[in-house]
Amino acid sequence: MFESVSGAVGTAAGSKSKESGQKSLRVISVAIVAALTVAVVMLRLHRLDELPAGIQVSEALNGLDALRVLDGEHAVFFPSEFSGHEGLVVYLIALSISVFGQTDLALRLPTALANAGTVFVVFWLGRLLFGREGTGRETPWRGVFIGGVAACLMAVSIGQTVLGRTVFRANHLLLLLSLCAALLWWGWRERKWWAVTLAGVCAGLVQYTYIPARFTPFLFIAFGLSFIFPRSVAEAKSVRSEMAWILIFGGVALVVAAPILIFFALHPEHFFLRSNSLLVLQPEISQGNPLGTLMESVIWHLAAFGFRGDVSWRHNFGSLPMLNPWEAAFFWLGAGVSLWRWRMPACRLLLLWAAILLLPAVIAVDYAPNTLRMLGATPPVYLILAFGLREAYQFAKSRFFATRAVASTLALAAVASVVVVMQGVTTFRNYFEVWAYERGVQFAYEVPWSDFARTLDTLPSTDGEIYLVPNSLTHPSLDYIYKGSASVFYFARETADLEFLAREIEAALARMENLTTVKVVQLNNVHVGWIGNDTGRLAVLLGKYAQFDGTEHFEDFRIHNYTNVSLDRPWTFYDRSTPLDVQYDGGISLMGFALGQGVVEHSVARPLELERARPAWIALNWETLQDLEVDFSISLRLYGAEGEVVFQEDSLLWNPLHQPTSEWAPGDGTDTLFQFSLPADLAPGSYDLRLVVYNVENQVPTVQVGVWEPEFSLARVEIAATSQE
Repeated sequence: MFESVSGAVGTAAGSKSKESGQKSLRVISVAIVAALTVAVVMLRLHRLDELPAGIQVSEALNGLDALRVLDGEHAVFFPSEFSGHEGLVVYLIALSISVFGQTDLALRLPTALANAGTVFVVFWLGRLLFGREGTGRETPWRGVFIGGVAACLMAVSIGQTVLGRTVFRANHLLLLLSLCAALLWWGWRERKWWAVTLAGVCAGLVQYTYIPARFTPFLFIAFGLSFIFPRSVAEAKSVRSEMAWILIFGGVALVVAAPILIFFALHPEHFFLRSNSLLVLQPEISQGNPLGTLMESVIWHLAAFGFRGDVSWRHNFGSLPMLNPWEAAFFWLGAGVSLWRWRMPACRLLLLWAAILLLPAVIAVDYAPNTLRMLGATPPVYLILAFGLREAYQFAKSRFFATRAVASTLALAAVASVVVVMQGVTTFRNYFEVWAYERGVQFAYEVPWSDFARTLDTLPSTDGEIYLVPNSLTHPSLDYIYKGSASVFYFARETADLEFLAREIEAALARMENLTTVKVVQLNNVHVGWIGNDTGRLAVLLGKYAQFDGTEHFEDFRIHNYTNVSLDRPWTFYDRSTPLDVQYDGGISLMGFALGQGVVEHSVARPLELERARPAWIALNWETLQDLEVDFSISLRLYGAEGEVVFQEDSLLWNPLHQPTSEWAPGDGTDTLFQFSLPADLAPGSYDLRLVVYNVENQVPTVQVGVWEPEFSLARVEIAATSQE
């Protein structure tokens, strides 16, 4: 009887202890979920309608395709001139626009939610993978610890914050692949056919996200084969008995992915276009050494785990590694332990997942590491890190804290919480106070374009006005943001054919009814100089055929206004050029020039009369005789009767592609066009206009071959007296 009573008491105590443990587990899990919610709201969603301040081209392209979807155009893949993109992100943005309107928030919210959602799925996945031993013994605290640490560190990562707040369709790959792994693991273990079916749906939808998704079938196949080879005959038969579950998962995935697979089968050029342009096996990429290039890429991408980060401001903050030093130490420890415990399915899955989803970044070589292409490997990386931390703690506890297990566990939890909070605060400050305003970010996200589009949206559209915008093609950011009716014409600022550009601008203006004002947009932080370099060509052209009517200044751009436009004669930049053959010992030659003011051009027969109130222009034709290793500038100088310099203006030599002389092709003629304004106090009289070409780096002039003088006299000019003089 006493034994029965003792047993009953022991059973009751054990049951009470188990209930208490489960209650504590639930409380801790809820606390982790609450902490993750705060983190993703503050780091992924806070001020999402404001930062990043600009919309980059790839984001805007997705937005424009979403608008086409709302207009009734549908596709599983949306081709573009350079590559194209899969359709899932487009349809999600279309749904978002239908709710929030054509805004920055609507554009970025789907991918931000996908990145945020991945954090919660990783927590769940960690609990599933490590919450039970292979023998069936439950280890819930281990699962909560590993899943919680991995998810929290992902949530407060500066790299994940930057990538998660931008319209990168890789964020949907991240979410769907993590959700697929969690559903498949849980459904298979618990024999839930509906969960396995949903996992198959996720696996199929992954193919509509991002190019690296094409590697995910290899992950599923490799993980499945790892249960067969090497195994005993009995174990292999046991695996084959699971064929029904394999067919459910694979069949559903294949059916869901069928539309895009059929599209690629009918249009293989879209499947390979982007990949072929970056593949390490391409001779122009590997420079004839594919193995060496591949190994170098492998090393640099592995260096992201603690040693070297992505240098792109679009993907990262200050080239920081994906993992900081302490995270990297536990990641490499976790990877080593996982490899040692290869027979443990969770370890096999994470190692295979990380390795296979790193391959797209490794074999697509432009620069390394590229954390955007690595994004699909992020969940296993953080889970391996958390696994390494847990293993290190278990080792330390068994050696040093065996008698103080509870105290050491609480201490670890406290330290981990403090570290996560500190990293979260640091990430918040770095992103919202530093990263968002870095010059590299302003350039990468093309902030001037977005600011111009938003400002244009607020300006009244007036009949007879046309905006001339410097871009070879229509700009997606402007097209997505601007919803007004103003006439906008993109002019090809990079064309080397000046006559073509003149005819193009003239034709655009001729199509306008009741033309009153031409408004030329000059964007800051974009290679569109107005005075002093080749891209000032439009100022020269309009200066000949229209009247300058002032400049409107904005924070990121300027608008130059022209009125009284003359279209009664054909437009040209200049009618004639004076041929020259001035060879410099620096390897560059001046082959001709044209000089003028408005429609009046210089003639070799007489001096050119210039007015101080109007800008003058000069066109210079160059030829490089060899591959230059230096960049040259020019200096235009006016000399008075006594040989004194009364005016000087310097400018870099750029070709129409905005390349300095060190990047010019030998033997190709290059036209450069400059505009300059004379000082208002310049005395009337006759002056000599001379040219000096000099090295940008050391300021040393290059001299004329055979003459050995740096200055070359271009023309005599006469400065006319004003009526007051």
